[in-house]
This record gives sequence, structure tokens and C-alpha cells, in this order.
Amino acid sequence: MRLGVIGGTGLVDMSLKDRLGKDFQLNREDRLTAETMYGPVPLRCFSIESNGQSHELVFLQRHHRNGGHGCPPHAINHRANIKAMQEANVDALLSVCSVGAIASDFPPGKIALAGQYIDFTGISTTFHDEEARFTSVTLPFDEALNASIETILAEAQGFGDEERLRYTYWLTQGPQFETVAEVDAIERLGGDMVGMTMPREAKLAREVGLPYAALCISSNWAAGREPGDAAKDLDHHEVSAQANERLHPVWACILGLLV
Repeated sequence: MRLGVIGGTGLVDMSLKDRLGKDFQLNREDRLTAETMYGPVPLRCFSIESNGQSHELVFLQRHHRNGGHGCPPHAINHRANIKAMQEANVDALLSVCSVGAIASDFPPGKIALAGQYIDFTGISTTFHDEEARFTSVTLPFDEALNASIETILAEAQGFGDEERLRYTYWLTQGPQFETVAEVDAIERLGGDMVGMTMPREAKLAREVGLPYAALCISSNWAAGREPGDAAKDLDHHEVSAQANERLHPVWACILGLLV
């Protein structure tokens, strides 16, 4: 497996040395810049050994800016990011996302999968600006990948068979968080969680034929849904910090897919 991982506010950095455990050994790490036709993309490439077999992991921070973290969601160069992963010859893409939860059974701390997305932003994301090509996204996420991840997620979080692990991601434009009225409307239209990035990646990955799945970290209740404090303001730094404290199941999925 040569696995591509895209991290956002839910996975800011990739510190493998503290995460691999006794069954894995980090043999090599390289930092490079992929020069794509859409712009440069910084990547971190890892060679990992397990049970005598070598596996490759390619990490991309979607909010990269001069190698760091901070590009606002509406300004991310998704075409460069996905093209860099395609040209890195990854076998599959795992996206890690921090989301605001709407569904009552998706409380902060729980990690689940995107099963569908809804994008009513009206902003196109495609590699095909100059020609009429139409890509099917009836099932926008790779089913085999989702099935494997679902099993790992349930075990890592101690969930039984009855626990729901697939939700619908509603794409908002950002960079502002949503209003209470918007969240209420989103729920009525079928959204279980809100975020500002992931479906754009999913569309592009489907266009180039890359199997893609999205791990969604419920980092906070969406606007108006905080129990006992419906008027609570959302804070980006608090959301990011909370998401990055709940990464054990994420690492279980990454390592589980590699082997």
C-alpha cells in the first residue's frame, strides 16, 4: 500500500515517531515539494516497515502555506493538492477532517466517515474547465475503503454493531462559521455535519480515479447546538485543538490501511 493522507485542522502535523508502536518501524522520511501544473505542494513521504514488508505514506497538509498551516479554506488550491497526490502514485487517499456536528448521535470526540456530501455552494471544482466532461459521483467515496475503515473505527472506539458511523457532510463556503439559522436549514435538508473543504477534494479525486475516503472528527457542536449554551461562539483555535486531541482512532485507521 502506498497511502496518501490529507490532513486539515483535524490533523495538523504527521509525527510518526510517537505513533507507530512496536509493530512498525520508520525507515525513512523525506520532505519535498511537488511541482504540479497548478502550483507547488509540500509533501512528507515516509517509508514504514511492518512484519518485514515496506509501506509508503505520503502526507499533505491541505492548509499549507509556505510549508506551514494557515491557508484559509476558501483559498486552498485543491487542484494542486490532488494532482500532487496523483503524481505521487498513491493507491488511495484518506482525508482527515474536523467538522461541526449537527446529528445528535455524532457528539464531539466521535470519529466517523463521510457517506455522502451536499455541496450547494455553487462554486465549481474540476480539472475540466476547458472541455465538457461529466463525472459520476453517485457514490462519492470508495466503498471498499469505507468498509475497511468502518471496521477499524468501530474497534478503535469500542462501538457495537448498532453504532452509526456514516454521515452526510454539508459543504459551507467559509471562512466564517455558520449561523444558527443556517445550521437549522442544513439539518432539514439532510446535513449531519458541516465543514468547509472536503467535498472539493472528493470531486477531484473521483475525476482522476483515486479511491478516496474521509475521516470526520466531530470537534464541536455546530452553531446553536451546544447543550446548555445555544449562543456559544465558535473559535477556530479551540476547534483545531480539540480535534487534534482525539486522534487515536485516526492513527488506527492510517496504520490499519497500510498493512
